[in-house]
Amino acid sequence: MSPSESSQVVGDRARRRRVRLAVAFLATAAVVVPLGWMWVASFAPASFSVARMGTPDYGGGPAPAHRHGPGALAATGRDVRAIVEPDTGRAPDVALTLTARAERVRFGSGPPVAAYTLNGTTPGPTVRARAGDLVQVTFVNESVPGGATLHWHGIDVPNAEDGVAGVTQDAVRPGQSHTYRFVARQVGTYWYHSHQVSHEQVVKGLLGAVVVLPREGVAEDADVLALTHLYAGRRTVAGRTGAVPVVVRPGAVARVRVVNTDNGIVPVWVSGAAYRVVAVDGTDVHGPTPVSGRSVVVPAGGRVDLAVPVPVGGSAVRVEVGGAAVVLGPAGSSGTATRAPRDTVDLLSYGTPAPLGFDPGRADRRFEYAIGRRPGFVRGRPGVWWTVNGHLYPSVPMFMVSPGDVATMRIANSSGETHPMHLHGHHVVVLARDGVRATGSPWWTDSLEVRSGQTYEVAFVADNPGIWMDHCHNLPHAREGLVAHVMYEGVTTGVRTGRDTVNSPE
Repeated sequence: MSPSESSQVVGDRARRRRVRLAVAFLATAAVVVPLGWMWVASFAPASFSVARMGTPDYGGGPAPAHRHGPGALAATGRDVRAIVEPDTGRAPDVALTLTARAERVRFGSGPPVAAYTLNGTTPGPTVRARAGDLVQVTFVNESVPGGATLHWHGIDVPNAEDGVAGVTQDAVRPGQSHTYRFVARQVGTYWYHSHQVSHEQVVKGLLGAVVVLPREGVAEDADVLALTHLYAGRRTVAGRTGAVPVVVRPGAVARVRVVNTDNGIVPVWVSGAAYRVVAVDGTDVHGPTPVSGRSVVVPAGGRVDLAVPVPVGGSAVRVEVGGAAVVLGPAGSSGTATRAPRDTVDLLSYGTPAPLGFDPGRADRRFEYAIGRRPGFVRGRPGVWWTVNGHLYPSVPMFMVSPGDVATMRIANSSGETHPMHLHGHHVVVLARDGVRATGSPWWTDSLEVRSGQTYEVAFVADNPGIWMDHCHNLPHAREGLVAHVMYEGVTTGVRTGRDTVNSPE
């Protein structure tokens, strides 16, 4: 081979190497650049308003004439912090102070566990009121790090009182306080909990029950609260492990209020008597019928009220609550525990029909809330995350309504896991599940278990202006991006969230 030919071969080899390097570089860039863009795009601003988050979804209804850029959400309007209970100079009928502390608490014979208490206990004191009472609760954070709030789960309070850090208020830091004020218009069983770093603070016990009675009292002979919570894996009822005795005379009927404060479902059944499901999520069931040999599945955040008769012969009846129990009967009596029934009460057909008060068939807005899962970045972290209508947080829909609208929502879950869905500030009525129409009592709920593969159609009336979270109440799922909001036209919020703020609402 001549020198010139040798030189040409060397040059050809060099060119091929450069081509291979260029191709490798372009192939790498084709992967890395989109990943880098997705990584950067996943970061929410260091400080932002949720009123500007995501893309507005008008559900087929009218969009406002004034918008700040294509598809943008309005940055002006009535601040949600001004949407309060009107001040008529009336003194509160129920007034109390709840002081939050970080401390160690012992349950039963187990070792002390790290917990958050309210007035020295967890669960915290029960807030009790009668319909129409003005309730005023002053929340003091003595030592809960990172700040805390109180959210009134299931109570349709004015938006400023909703207790969501980063949406309706700033988190209450150690040494600070915040006062909540609302009229207890809804009779029923509810609960309160922190909505700041909730996947940690609720698990550690920053919670309690709310019971709103009719002015004339309940129809049952006894009223029993059965709030259940897992502390370090130990099932408790009213903060106690095992079987909790409650003295109820023979022949009496007890109203047992079961509150599920955990992230997963809790099966509830009765050993020793037939029972009736008389309320779901604070709303009375129309025409409840006796239940025997079936359990009620209570979603995360959900509540059921059961009417349970105590035997006349002097023995006790047990309300089984997912591994613990309430024992109702004369002092010293006992009942026999039973296994969880295989069959469950289907609230789609339980009870008898009654008017809704509005026509979902003539809805002003029709929304889709499709829950999925896919790889990507959320807050700069890679993983497989929950999606809403195919989008990762924070680029999720903002469901837009106007006061007085009737809205329907189709919730479809194809994510591979079950999700208890919770809309703040409103109750929804279930219209259908997997295409099967509801035939029983109107099933009004604020905590709806949507299993993987299921589809629910629900409806609500937009009668409580503000910006309201609509999220999964398996709270780690909310932390992982399963959060959207319902937002009314003409409102905004000056409260900020993001990494440069104290607020962490999920």
